[in-house]
This record gives sequence, structure tokens and C-alpha cells, in this order.
Amino acid sequence: MKKIMLLGDEAIAQAALDAGISGMYAYPGTPSTEIMEYVQNSAQAAGNNVCRSWSANEKTAMEAALGMSYAGKRAMVAMKHVGLNVAADGFINSALTGVNGGLIVVSADDPSMHSSQNEQDSRFYAKFAMVPCYEPSNQQEAYDMIFDAFETSEKYSLPVLFRITTRLAHSRASVELRDSIEQKPLTLPSDKLQFVLLPSVARNKYKALLETWEMLKFENRLAKYNLFTDRHSRRLGIICCGIAHNYLLENFGEETVEFPVLKISAYPVPKDIIRDITDRCSEILVLEEGYPFIEESIRGILDNGIKVWGRLDGTVPRDGELNPSIVGKALGKKTGSVMKVPDIVRMRPPSFCKGCGHADMYNALNEALLAYGPGRVFSDIGCYTLAALPPYNSINSCVDMGASVTMAIGAADAGLFPSVAVIGDSTFTHSGMTGLLDAVVKNSPVTIIISDNSTTGMTGGQQSQAEGRLQQICEGIGVHKEHLREIIPLRKNHEENVRIMKEEFEYRGVSVIIASRECIQTASRRKKEEASKE
Repeated sequence: MKKIMLLGDEAIAQAALDAGISGMYAYPGTPSTEIMEYVQNSAQAAGNNVCRSWSANEKTAMEAALGMSYAGKRAMVAMKHVGLNVAADGFINSALTGVNGGLIVVSADDPSMHSSQNEQDSRFYAKFAMVPCYEPSNQQEAYDMIFDAFETSEKYSLPVLFRITTRLAHSRASVELRDSIEQKPLTLPSDKLQFVLLPSVARNKYKALLETWEMLKFENRLAKYNLFTDRHSRRLGIICCGIAHNYLLENFGEETVEFPVLKISAYPVPKDIIRDITDRCSEILVLEEGYPFIEESIRGILDNGIKVWGRLDGTVPRDGELNPSIVGKALGKKTGSVMKVPDIVRMRPPSFCKGCGHADMYNALNEALLAYGPGRVFSDIGCYTLAALPPYNSINSCVDMGASVTMAIGAADAGLFPSVAVIGDSTFTHSGMTGLLDAVVKNSPVTIIISDNSTTGMTGGQQSQAEGRLQQICEGIGVHKEHLREIIPLRKNHEENVRIMKEEFEYRGVSVIIASRECIQTASRRKKEEASKE
């Protein structure tokens, strides 16, 4: 079998291609972005005509993947954990509709919030929706699990959640590949009402889902990834989930782990395998990334007074990623001291790239707002969020995708004037358009600045669905042409840009300012590519 070095994200993507997917859908979000990028750059995907364009947001990606599944073909949709919030409506209901072709939903969680607003744990979504969940501990397991996940999805006619975390997504290991499987043929559902969630249909489907959820606990394609290893010691039993198993092994090196270990990498988990370890041991240590998901579950299962150590009692920190040192300390092992960063190395907060158009836009915005006072700018998620930091100190919110527009509307309703929203072009087409429609319908006195750099810059420069369409979209939603302004954020245009902003701030209705200038990074790459072709 062929072996290649792959990131965890790439192992998942390659497995999906080898398992015969016909469609890959996603919206870029670290740490999941490389899954779609790998598929987009794959000659195998091109040769098999796999659909692989970015979607406008996670909800549209989820629903498109469900449509591919409806037609009997295998599909995968990928997003980060907060993206699953956006996709939740379709995701939760897809458990009731069921699937036709296999459907895997990859959610990449980000403990320690390296590039995210929170640390939420996607396993709760799987339990909430009552669908199977896989959580690989390494790249090879991630690759192998995809095949089982598709089979499980089709056997039970359910979507499958595939939960990974940052270190698995972005670390590399050797992966042994399997022979690829051909894509499934176009096959429509035999039940023409399968995807019609009328109450009369949904009630019956929910009863069936409850029965299936109990059956899943004994499905071998899930159970085989939950491995119990017994040892002679009965002082402590260790339950570890996903990548935490690697950190456990790292603490023992070449030595054999002296305690019984239950490695959990698939859910739901039946009570009997929990009791296999808890009945043998005096105390239990739970190691899991994210929330105390298993820890809370076993506290509900046990009634024998056994001591459980983990995140809830502080043995393992309640927030942040795990690492070998944290696991070693929880085991009572002596851990090496963390190397001190030399004084010569200074902490440097993230900043705009030199020559970034966002910076020139904010310089104009700050000056235009001087007469009104601070606290009037609602922002969104993207590179431009860096303006919360010195030297700009320009923005006053960053909550979720699209919230800049709707928060500005609410603040205007409360009497704040001017009320200003700053949103990027990709975020605008992701979740800002519906907020703009609300503003137009209400004729809210808000000014929305779309900082257009013609890409999805924060995640590496993926294609923006807004490119070349912003003015038409805004006009179509109902923004009056005389209050749909365009500026070019350059230093030489500073005075003119300040004047235009001031004019629109004074307008007692909806105004949109499109500040267009190509991302400095994508512009540099484009010029190099053009030069190489000459």
C-alpha cells in the first residue's frame, strides 16, 4: 500500500476521495480550511469530477451536501466548530430526514482559541442530533475512520459527525492509503417523503431516530474504535478521548502504561464499556479536549462513589488544549519545566500587513468619527478585526459572522447615531446580506462599510463569493444608489474618503460604503504568478 505524509486535514480529504465522494462542500475556517483546499488541488478529484467549490457559508454548504446525499451520492461538508452553529438548522434536521448517499460533517474544534471566538465542543451537537460521531486520535485513524463513517452513514441512513481538534488537523504523519472506491450512481430516495419534514412525517421519524440511537451503541464500525486495555494496577483507570490518547502514550515513552486505559474515539458510548474500567479501578482520570463531555456522562452513569478526576475538579485545566505536560501532571508524573522564552524575543501582537487596505480604511473611519465620540463601530470576523488593537482602537464588537450589521441596527433602534458596521466582503455574503435586508426594510439609520479585499483573507486567501458582485447585491437588496458609495482606501484618497464617510454618517437611513482594494497578500501572489507565465 502507498504511504504518504499528510496533515490530519489532508488525511481526511484523501480518505473522502478514496471513499468515492462526489461532492465536497465547505466555508473556510481555521483549523478546517485545508480539507477543502486539498480536494480542490487534487488531480484525483479533478479526474473524478468531484464538485469542490467554496460555499457562501456553512449553512449553504451543509444543505448542498445534503442535496448531494439526496441524489444517492457520497458527500462531505467541512467547517470549524463555530461554523457548525451556522449549519445547525440543516445539521439537526438532517438526522430526521436521514440521508440517501453517505454524508460526513467534519467539525474542527479549536481548544485554546488559536483563531476562534470560543472553545465549544462539537460532540454535544452529535449527542443533541442523535447521530454517530467519530473522533480520531491520529492521522492514520482519521483516514481509516472516513471509510467506516460513510458505511455507518449509509447503513443507518444518518449523517455522521467527524470531530477533530487543532493539533490533529495541523500536524503531519505518515498515512497508509487504501485502494479507492468508485463513486455511487445517481439514485433518488425510494420514499418520496423522506426529506419532507411535515409534522406528521417528522413525528414518526423522530420515534425511529430514538430507536436507532440505542442501536448505534452496539454498531461495530463505532465500537471497534473504543479500545479497553487492562493492566494489573487497580489504583487508577484512565479514559482518554481522541488525540488525548497520544499525550498519554507520550508520557510513558517506551514503557507500558501501568494503568487500565479506555480509549474512546467513537460515540455514542455504551455504559458497559465504561463499567469495564470503572468496576476495576479505585479512581478514574478523564483526559479529553474541549468540554468535560465524557466526564459528565460517567458521573451520571456511576452510583458507586468512585472518585473521578478530570476537568470538572481542576485536575485537568477547564480551558485550553491538552499537552503532554498537563497529562503528565494529572498522572502524578514529574514533568520537565517549560523552557523560558529568551528576553530578546518580544511578544508581538498581530497586526495588519504592511500596505493593507483595511488600515487605510480605518484611518479614514477614525477621523470621520472624531466629532461623534467613541463606541459607535460594530465589526465582524476577519483580518479587519485587528482594528480593535492599538494603534487603531476603532471597533467595539466582534461576536459572530454577520453580527456587525444587525448589532448596528439594534444600537440605532436604541438611539445611537451614527451607528456604523464594518464587515468584510466574504463575511457579508456569508451572513451580512440578511442583516442588510432588515436594515433596508426598516430604513434603519445605519452606515455599513464593506471592507472589500476581494478574498477570504483571514484563512489564507480563498475565493470570496462577493467578488465583483457587491454593488449589484446591495442594489438588489434595496439600498438607494445615491447612498451606495465606493471608495478606494489609499493614503492619497484619505481626505476624500473621510468626506464620503462623514456625508453618509449624517444620512438618516441605510447607507453602504464599499471600500475596495485587493488584499496585499493575494495581490503579491497574483503578480508572481503572472510574471512566471510571461
